[in-house]
Amino acid sequence: MNQLALSKIIETAFAEDMGMGDLTTESIFSGNQAGKGVYTAKADGVLAGLDIIQTGYGLLDESVSVTLHKNDGHPVQKGEKIAEVESSVRTLLSGERVILNLIQHLSGIATATREVINLLDDSSITITDTRKTLPGLRALQKYAVRCGGGKNHRFRLDDGVIIKDNHIKAAGSIQSAVKLVRARVGHMVNIEVETETKEQIQEAVKAKADVIMLDNRSPEEVKELAQLIPNEIIVEVSGGITPQNIAGYKGCGADVISLGWLTHSVTALDISFNLE
Repeated sequence: MNQLALSKIIETAFAEDMGMGDLTTESIFSGNQAGKGVYTAKADGVLAGLDIIQTGYGLLDESVSVTLHKNDGHPVQKGEKIAEVESSVRTLLSGERVILNLIQHLSGIATATREVINLLDDSSITITDTRKTLPGLRALQKYAVRCGGGKNHRFRLDDGVIIKDNHIKAAGSIQSAVKLVRARVGHMVNIEVETETKEQIQEAVKAKADVIMLDNRSPEEVKELAQLIPNEIIVEVSGGITPQNIAGYKGCGADVISLGWLTHSVTALDISFNLE
């Protein structure tokens, strides 16, 4: 996890949450009253973002002591201790909510990623995220996908080319869009084309796209359409794929399945924080 990005995200979250200070905690406790707190899993899952505990509390108290009992990417069972933190009671309580929000969300992403990989049960297909991330949290959310065993799609608009339906409409055709992109980008940049029809797939093949996305297709349709695509072109499937139907895509001929809901709609992993 990029520490610079992590610190900036947590600082922004603390500023949003605390304002001028924690009115409740600072009214009750003195600044030097020591305390110890424990993070505990309240559900089974996969952990991600545990550096947030050390980095977050470290921003509030440089002398904080954090003991991690688990690591990112590790499975956790309900009732297991995740981490113990020693600092002032003020620090522990003021930082609690922001830190919980982040590690619960990231662990939810890692848990969902691991779940769909296991449900698919096909090592020839890579599970990836998309750019459908929450503003400001993309680096952390994509990190959480990796903790769950998935891989990342492009991070930003400037690190990959995806020619989508509106690009095709404005350019006039897939051939025209690919030609214009090829004239602009370097040899290190792959070109992906999103397709919705058999004719578009054939046109993308003719244009020598590097990746062809089959959008909103059933497993049976993917098996049929993938036969139109040469082996040297990567086949990506996206749209409408859920934990309930992903097992049907096993052996469908795809190389990649991208899932936007991994980062925009997952359920947070239930984690508690309690003072001892």
